[in-house]
Formats: sequence, structure tokens, C-alpha cells
Amino acid sequence: MFSPYYAWSGRGDPLNHCAVNIALYGAPGARWAMTERSRRAVARSERRLQIGPSSLQWQGGTLKIDIDEIGAPIPRRIRGTIRVTPAAFPERSFILDAAGNHIWQPIAPMARIDVALECPDLSWNGSAYLDSNFGAEPLEAGFESWTWSRAHLAKDAVVLYDATRRDGTQASLALRFAPDGTITPKEPPPLAELPMTGWRIRRQTRADDGSSVRIDKTLEDTPFYARSLLQTRLYGEQTQAFHESLSLQRVASPLVRAMLPFRMPRRFG
Repeated sequence: MFSPYYAWSGRGDPLNHCAVNIALYGAPGARWAMTERSRRAVARSERRLQIGPSSLQWQGGTLKIDIDEIGAPIPRRIRGTIRVTPAAFPERSFILDAAGNHIWQPIAPMARIDVALECPDLSWNGSAYLDSNFGAEPLEAGFESWTWSRAHLAKDAVVLYDATRRDGTQASLALRFAPDGTITPKEPPPLAELPMTGWRIRRQTRADDGSSVRIDKTLEDTPFYARSLLQTRLYGEQTQAFHESLSLQRVASPLVRAMLPFRMPRRFG
């Protein structure tokens, strides 16, 4: 959805603009890859999606992801296998705008991840999350900005969504996900302002009234997007949250789009 090539093409053929994005953080494995490929490199069926040398395939109740990519802007290989095993599938989606053009689906808000990489030589396991955003128009046509976060609590998970629509109205979601897939809407906690990024992207989140929120680490600081780890308190529990801030006004900027190929090269085969 952030592809400059897709925007420049007039958004006529989404299958001609596909990519697998993988980001590793922390020494010595910090690497990034997001190579866009044409429809000649894409194959799909009900349970499998192939994009270039990488693929995603459901094997029973586990999503097996085989990665074979070259990083950018530093050309280092990222190769290995990731397995994501959901605890449950809620099978529910949420409309984010009044017209119904933008939909978010938490496919597996609670899951286990097992990572086994060859390049770099890394392996680990832990908790994971899987979702999908899809719609009938570009994100920047419906929204000015949004923030999103996910936190794993002692027994369940919490997802917070706040978006400012183009018409100035707000969309807010606060949801608790149980391991069996049960979704419980909650009253959103109060807003908490966070320091702006180096690119002057505004960051805010929600946290229990009277509690403090600390940025543990900024993982991505780009002209339109920031990804961070937070220390926060939600519904009475101290936890670490994975947080995203997105400026759709920046995404639509011709200058920002011209910068994106630096980290998002395109191959035509």
C-alpha cells in the first residue's frame, strides 16, 4: 500500500506490485528487505502465496513463511523459515471509515512464532500477531493519520487503534483478545502523548489514567512512518507494547514517494 511504483502506475494492477517485507532489529542481525516484484513473479492458490523466491503457505493450522530476500539499501541476504501458529481465528473484521472503504481484520491476534534463519544465523520463539488491512481506495484517500499498538498481557492481548479520517472525524478501537478468539470491546484508555520522531512524526498512544509511558526503542524512523517499542500500563497491567504511527499526508507527498525506492527496489521478473 506504500509502493511508489503502484502509485505512479495509476494503481491499475495490484498483482503487478507485490513484495515481502521483512525487518530484523538488533545487533548483529539488523536487516531490512522489501523488494517489489511484477505479476510474473507472483503465484497464488487458496493456501499458498509465492512472491519471487519467498513464499507463505498454510500447513494445517500453521502459517509457514519461507524467506529468501536481499536487503536494502545494504545488500545482505535474509534467508530462513518463520512459522506462525495462531491460538485461534476470531474471523471478524472491522470497518474503519463511514463509507466502508477501509477494513482491518485481526487474523490471529494471539499466536506463537518460531524463527529459524540461516542468514543471519538467528533463531528464537515467542508471541506473535497476524492481521490484514484491505480496502477499495488508497489509505491516504480515507485518513490523515493513525496510530496502532498491540500489547501481550498476562492472559490475553490488547489492540488499540486510533485514526483521524479525512473529514476530521476520529475512529477508535480498544479490543481485548482471549486465547480462544473471543473479542471483548473495551473503553479506550486516555490518550498519552509521546515524543515526536526525528522526522517530526507525531506519536501518541493510550494508557491507564495516571500511568506513564516510555519509549523503549524506536525501531523505524522514516519520513511517514514510525515503529516503536513502549513500556506502558493497560487495564491494570504493566507491559511492553509494539506501536506504529503513520502520517498519510506524508505518504502522498511526491518528495517522500521519490525517496522510497532507496529502501524498496523493484524487480520486473
